[in-house]
Amino acid sequence: MAEGITGRFSWETERVLRDAEWYPGRSVAPRRWTSLLAAEGFRVHAAAEEFLSEFGGLAVDVSGSGLTCAREPFSLYPTSCSGEEDRIAEWGVDLGKHFYPLGESSRREFFIVMDEDGGIFLMMDRVGALGVRERGLESLVRGIAPEWLPE
Repeated sequence: MAEGITGRFSWETERVLRDAEWYPGRSVAPRRWTSLLAAEGFRVHAAAEEFLSEFGGLAVDVSGSGLTCAREPFSLYPTSCSGEEDRIAEWGVDLGKHFYPLGESSRREFFIVMDEDGGIFLMMDRVGALGVRERGLESLVRGIAPEWLPE
């Protein structure tokens, strides 16, 4: 993977994220989402809070064929998973993880969640691992299929 200017992402991913108004050093207050979701029973963990501080609130517009699967627009608004605490908690129990919502795919086919170790996952009726932090974002932007976990 050829690295972009920041050295954290590929050139393509960095360009797409910048088009979505991300920039190095971006910082937002995740409390706008975490306080609303706390009322529903979601408990934010440090990895999700750190991630949302930098990437929360982005709407990423990608489409077309990707490296191993189709690319689909997604947004990183955790409150788009409002009302799904039971589903997300149940998968967490089944897989032994503490998931926190990050956002969703544009057609609401999948929720985007993060575990306490920074792993990013797609979730709905099944769960697929995308990678940890930057690698997970790379997978979403570049169309890299998740590794589907056993049900």
